[in-house]
Amino acid sequence: MNIVMDAFGGDNAPLEVIKGAVDAARDFGVEITLVGDEEKIRKCAKDNGLDIGGLKIKHAPTVIEICEEPTEVIKSKKDCSMAVGMRMLYDGEGDAFVSAGSTGALVVGATSVVKRIKGIKRPALATVLPTAGAPTMLLDSGANAVCRPEMLVQFGIMGSVYMNKILNVKEPRVALANIGAEESKGRELEQETYQLLKSAPVNFVGNIEARQLPLGDCDVCVADGFCGNLMLKLYEGMGKFFSGELKAIFKSSAKSKVAALMVMKDINDFKKKVDYSEYGGAPLLGTAKPVIKAHGSSDAKAFYNAVRQAKLFTETKVIDTITAALEQMKTQEKVH
Repeated sequence: MNIVMDAFGGDNAPLEVIKGAVDAARDFGVEITLVGDEEKIRKCAKDNGLDIGGLKIKHAPTVIEICEEPTEVIKSKKDCSMAVGMRMLYDGEGDAFVSAGSTGALVVGATSVVKRIKGIKRPALATVLPTAGAPTMLLDSGANAVCRPEMLVQFGIMGSVYMNKILNVKEPRVALANIGAEESKGRELEQETYQLLKSAPVNFVGNIEARQLPLGDCDVCVADGFCGNLMLKLYEGMGKFFSGELKAIFKSSAKSKVAALMVMKDINDFKKKVDYSEYGGAPLLGTAKPVIKAHGSSDAKAFYNAVRQAKLFTETKVIDTITAALEQMKTQEKVH
């Protein structure tokens, strides 16, 4: 198995990408191809004492920046590390693609270059969130600001398959993000989606309010990309807020510092639970081949786990299962 990595995607590229790739190739038994300016990759590795003899390199001279128009990845920046990596995936030179680069460019490139699963309207960014119980998947968390009801239903199907295959959740509970639990709540989009989800091949449990998400009241939360991204960013912000407040409390006095030492293991367990780097990244569900969007500020640990996630995504044939579920839904629609 060959995992293709965008060596120049993210705030900490290429050093953290290289470090994560070296460790992942060693521990997971996969081939890894770093895509980007070969001279810069080799210089970075040498300057930091990293042995990249076990990695492959695919030269790509440019980088698409966060500030550039996403569509440039298929126009003026066809030679950038992200575009070249996705073409490798499409051409069968790799089994999965990982990038921490521009989300917009990744979505455009994956849709245009890697292509979508047959029947999928739009791919969705699926982010795994920590909760009081088991992790919950939120999708779409930012790829599609405007959605139609049938798109949200497909998000629910894809999220359900992923949680079952990757996180071993039996019959994942799929809920629709809304402003109330009642069936009649929400805009026309949510009301129509609710009716469609009731007959979809998923374990639909109804509407869910945003405040229920951290409590683990569902396994898959479906939303349009605009609402989903707002929920995600608030989630991240509250995580930082609580972490900062907790740190301040335990540093406030000699007594609290002693107390902190006594519960240090529990504190570290909590920090690990809310650490995005433990999950590696968000799969872009709906593409014809596995694409993982790592966080823009990913470090070596996050890239390491993104490779682990990409490997598992490929091995468990998530895309085949999503395709089968869509066919099942199509058959049901013909019957009715």
